[in-house]
Amino acid sequence: MERNQVYNFSAGPSVMAEPVLRRAQAELMNFGGSGMSVMEMSHRSAQYAAIFAQTKEKLIRALGVPDTHAVLFLQGGASTQFSMVPLNLLPENGCADYAVTGHFSGNAAKEAAKYGSVHLAADTAADHHTRIPRQEELCFSDHAAYFHYCANNTIYGTEWQYVPRTDAPLVCDMSSDILSRPVNVSDYGLIYAGAQKNMAPAGLTVVIVDKRLAGKERAETPLMLSYQRMIEKDSMFNTPPCWCIYMLGLVLDWLEEQGGVAGMERLKAERAKKLYDYLDNSQVFQANAQPGSRSDMNVTFRTGSEALDAAFVKGAAEEGLLNLKGHRVTGGMRASIYNAMPMEGVDALLDYMKRFEVAHHG
Repeated sequence: MERNQVYNFSAGPSVMAEPVLRRAQAELMNFGGSGMSVMEMSHRSAQYAAIFAQTKEKLIRALGVPDTHAVLFLQGGASTQFSMVPLNLLPENGCADYAVTGHFSGNAAKEAAKYGSVHLAADTAADHHTRIPRQEELCFSDHAAYFHYCANNTIYGTEWQYVPRTDAPLVCDMSSDILSRPVNVSDYGLIYAGAQKNMAPAGLTVVIVDKRLAGKERAETPLMLSYQRMIEKDSMFNTPPCWCIYMLGLVLDWLEEQGGVAGMERLKAERAKKLYDYLDNSQVFQANAQPGSRSDMNVTFRTGSEALDAAFVKGAAEEGLLNLKGHRVTGGMRASIYNAMPMEGVDALLDYMKRFEVAHHG
């Protein structure tokens, strides 16, 4: 069965590259002559162990992960990391710094406050989270256990365009822009990311942690939320998200064929520039995020009229441009243009926006 020609702008689970889906389809019933699907394999089998090891090595190569850091394939989504990070890194009576630049970083700060003192190094709520704070605006506490920030805010459409500098270990939620630009992993104490945007189907969470930070978890830390235990067991304490790990491997193969992370960075910049250039000159649409803070992954915009926004989303869906409705927190529209979004999808969206503007401007 051929795939319908639609473009999926969902913020996650998001579009996946067609070659990846076709390869998974071809291998679905019989992987590598085994007579089984990867979905059926024991995670303890030699054949699956090879898939697991190869996928981890591909990710290490793609991101340049140094030997000082461990790569973990976990479950529970990025939201579980909101608890796992303080349980492992925030000591009793300790303090952690958080930058609240959107919905999920706000949730992370609230969760961490259950386990210790949280100091807000920045909070952009007064600006409706339309911008990222500058380095000189960040106000750090003394002797923080770590500084947590979310690299890309899917709901508000903002993205950190620099790596913040602080004396504390950096902890970063990279769920929605991982693999879209080069990262110096050595700069970070811990990186985590839900897979369902740039890496794999929902169900896998990748954690990259400096091994020197592990092994100091609080006494009440649940067994499954210990970084040290997961490092010791190579993410195999229990059954991992086997299918998602396999799919990540296929995505990483495809990514390498596109020029790796550097190739993704060039493409993402081109996709985003097309949309923002149009928005900045439109008489109907306005970009939500401020210049200098705009996300290359999630372009948020609106017309200023809820009725017109609804008409735009409805008309877009009729043309096969799907999931453009903005998050319920912000309204408006949101075009998520992750790594797998083809340039043709952006061009189709722009064509529709231009026709919509002609029909409604005046």
